[in-house]
Amino acid sequence: MSDPIRVLVADDQGLVREGLMTLLQTADGIEPVASAGDGLEAVALTALHSPDVVLMDLRMPGIDGVEATRQIRAAHPDTEVVVLTTHADEASILDALRAGARGYLTKDAGLAEIARAIHAAAAHQTLLDPVVQSQLLAAATAGAGAAAPARTAPVVLPDELTPREGEVLTLIASGLSNQEIATKLFVSEATVKSHINHVFAKIGARDRAQAVHYAYANSLVV
Repeated sequence: MSDPIRVLVADDQGLVREGLMTLLQTADGIEPVASAGDGLEAVALTALHSPDVVLMDLRMPGIDGVEATRQIRAAHPDTEVVVLTTHADEASILDALRAGARGYLTKDAGLAEIARAIHAAAAHQTLLDPVVQSQLLAAATAGAGAAAPARTAPVVLPDELTPREGEVLTLIASGLSNQEIATKLFVSEATVKSHINHVFAKIGARDRAQAVHYAYANSLVV
């Protein structure tokens, strides 16, 4: 039997912290080890307890969750961060992903969703709340629509991406799974995985969340 995933909870609201600590005690394979009331304490307690995952609020006094995430990921690369917040606006999401967050949930999420995100993060996989994915896609679509009339020349793909790799990256940013991308492009899932590996290597992304951010930043979404 594998060891439980050790989780630190960071939230400036005492009732929320206590509730999450109690809730996580009932989740299979998860062990809450400590709680922090602000970003500075989250950074300090991460150094003290070396949790596998930090469940991080964004709006906190001192340093906020984004900066705390950045410091934790820089100093403790084996500790992943899952954001749990009331904020699902584009700026908050992208700031958190840029800082190194592995997952992003809103506080409407239930225990099953939170536990799933924690398990995914502990396995170094990315999980985004469906609301978050919808928000990012809506923002990307609006941005692409506004920019489209100004385009008078073919888009030049950055970092020597091939047209097919650019297409795959666009579909990743649209929230499609590997299987869905394979179906859409009429190729095998193994081929899609190969394309994704090439894309990640070229753009320096370690996971889908960073690839999504890269696609938005380089206007590759449709």
